[in-house]
Amino acid sequence: MKNKPIGAAWLPFLALAGVLLGAVGSPAAHAQGAPQAPVAPQAATASAAPLAVENISSSIQGGAEVVRIDFSQPLTGVPSGFTIQNPARIALDVPGARNALGRNTVDINQGNLRSVSVVQAGDRTRLVLNLKAATAYKAQVQGRALLVALDPVPDTNVASTTAPFAESRNRDTQPIKDIDFRRGTDSAGRVVVELLNNQVGVDIKQQGQTLVVEFLRSSLPEGLRRRLDVTDFGTPVQTVTTTQSGDRVRMVIQPSGQWEHSAYQSDNQFVVEVRQRKVDPNRLSQGPGYTGEKLSLNFQNIDVRALLQVIADFTNFNVVTSDAVTGSVTLRLKDVPWDQALDIILQAKGLGVRKVGNVLWIAPKEEIAAKEKLELEANAAIQGLEPVRTQAFQLNYTRAATVAAQLTAGPVANRMLSTRGSVMAEPRTNQLFVTDIPSRLEQVQSLIAKLDIPVRQVLIEARIVEAADTFGKSLGIRLGGSDLRAIRGGDAGYSLGGGNRVAFGGTYNAVSGTTGEGNITLDTVNTNFVNLPAVGLAGFNAPSFAISLFSSAANRFLNLELSALEADGKGKLVSSPRIVTADQTKALIEQGTEFPYQQATASGATAVAFRRATLKLEVTPQITPEGNIILDLDINKDSRGETTAAGIAINTKHIRTQVLVENGGTVVIGGIFELTETENEARVPVLGELPGVGNLFKNRQRTANKQEMLVFITPKMITDRTAAR
Repeated sequence: MKNKPIGAAWLPFLALAGVLLGAVGSPAAHAQGAPQAPVAPQAATASAAPLAVENISSSIQGGAEVVRIDFSQPLTGVPSGFTIQNPARIALDVPGARNALGRNTVDINQGNLRSVSVVQAGDRTRLVLNLKAATAYKAQVQGRALLVALDPVPDTNVASTTAPFAESRNRDTQPIKDIDFRRGTDSAGRVVVELLNNQVGVDIKQQGQTLVVEFLRSSLPEGLRRRLDVTDFGTPVQTVTTTQSGDRVRMVIQPSGQWEHSAYQSDNQFVVEVRQRKVDPNRLSQGPGYTGEKLSLNFQNIDVRALLQVIADFTNFNVVTSDAVTGSVTLRLKDVPWDQALDIILQAKGLGVRKVGNVLWIAPKEEIAAKEKLELEANAAIQGLEPVRTQAFQLNYTRAATVAAQLTAGPVANRMLSTRGSVMAEPRTNQLFVTDIPSRLEQVQSLIAKLDIPVRQVLIEARIVEAADTFGKSLGIRLGGSDLRAIRGGDAGYSLGGGNRVAFGGTYNAVSGTTGEGNITLDTVNTNFVNLPAVGLAGFNAPSFAISLFSSAANRFLNLELSALEADGKGKLVSSPRIVTADQTKALIEQGTEFPYQQATASGATAVAFRRATLKLEVTPQITPEGNIILDLDINKDSRGETTAAGIAINTKHIRTQVLVENGGTVVIGGIFELTETENEARVPVLGELPGVGNLFKNRQRTANKQEMLVFITPKMITDRTAAR
């Protein structure tokens, strides 16, 4: 802003100037504000009639808009004032004046001027020009009137302004000292520029999706003419490109996504902060962690105490400053929350702030730390002298011993009890007796009120389903023959010529019985040429079909037996353990069998040991704020396996997991599927490979076994005692 220069004699009035009050037109808010700095009285106070505002009007003179404010008496000088860019306002303070208009707001609605508000607070009157767009002004006294001329703006219908961030006051070109990029809070990108002095002019504007910053009458050293790729910092800023453009240094900041920016200058340091835009209709602002109303300020070498009074006037806070707060600061802010502006001022001067109600105490950080240390030491001394008393606490839902352990756990400095405090738990009546100073007893009572509450309970039901599906098919044959002629007095076997004969049988013993050499009874077992019967399945023997071919004398036999079996089995086993437990408390339910077996001891003797096969459900529930339930599950399903020389084998199925389930919902947490398929074939060599006839010399067997296990979990919160029955 280009305002009329204010002389050094007017600097004390900046303490009264401040920023415009948050709600212009609210005299009551000003009446109870912070104490105001002393002001120079007007010469007219010596007159009998007091100084008063009598009339406000606006007109166009020579193409410029002029606001005329008539007083009852001439002013001794131009009142001190300041401007605010957002919202666009000009504020003028007239000491010793009162409002004689009969109203607080005069509507103008002409050109760039919306209205003029007159706010009387104490011994001063503030004139507030509410503008459509921010602009500079010039003020002069003409008789009993104060004339305020507003500089023209390109478009008075929009609230934005094309005025530069700060006017250049350098006559010669000044070099930029340094350019740096940092990651701020809330993932904001901060471009920090070190200037040679605080007189450098700055112009900042948004062009499309880029932010352009120009430093007027400045030069850029060769080492700073570069393009910074800052993508890896994880901020909205992607690149920062700095170049020389005539007598200006041009910086182009390229952000991405939805973003917003703020800029401020503290002495020789200029900062542009770009952050991700967060749309929250319930918040008034703005920067990360800051919730104050936005403002824009431009001060050159202003006294720190006066600047703090400016913030106090804007926020209606009472500000108490320490005598050690001295010095001046150059500050330029654009669209910055007021609490962030205060933070910038305090950081620039190494100050700290403590808030008590609507009072802000501002002092050097060392002074605040020293005072707080003295307060803590004084409180510690008082606690050492304060008498102790004993108070009994009746616990209803929590064990007294558990609370007592929590009160005394950890180092003495971190305990809730003081160094003189003690606690005793009485388990029979579940009472807690605490001896300490009254302030610590209040803290213990507050803690017990939060701990001694009924814990919600959860019913967990698990269903373990095991299904089996088996199928088997077996096909076999027996082929044999016998010759009883030799046994019955005839000739055995068959002639080969030359007096030689041959006999056949399933074994050599069968041949011996055929020829009559031995006393062996011929039957279907020892007379089989091929013995490949079907095997039994699922505990059943294979059925068979037999046919015999024999001579008319019934002394020669040819036997054929076919056996075949198909078996199809289905089975299902359902286990359903259920358990009730408190929120965040581990529970265990287990059922099974212990099988004994022999094992050797260290002395060489044998002893009986047991191996367990159990169904176990171990669970820890946690109820979420949304009403869902987090379950830490450990499920075991064992069964007896085969018996070995070392003992009994145990078949185990084990699941351990963590799941989130809605209240009353069911979830499948795991499953095991097994499929076993076998196909066997046994045949007589050569004969079994013959086409067609070879089937009489084969045995075939095919089996298919399917096993599947599924685990279902259903948790339910118990709202009453009958629900668990």
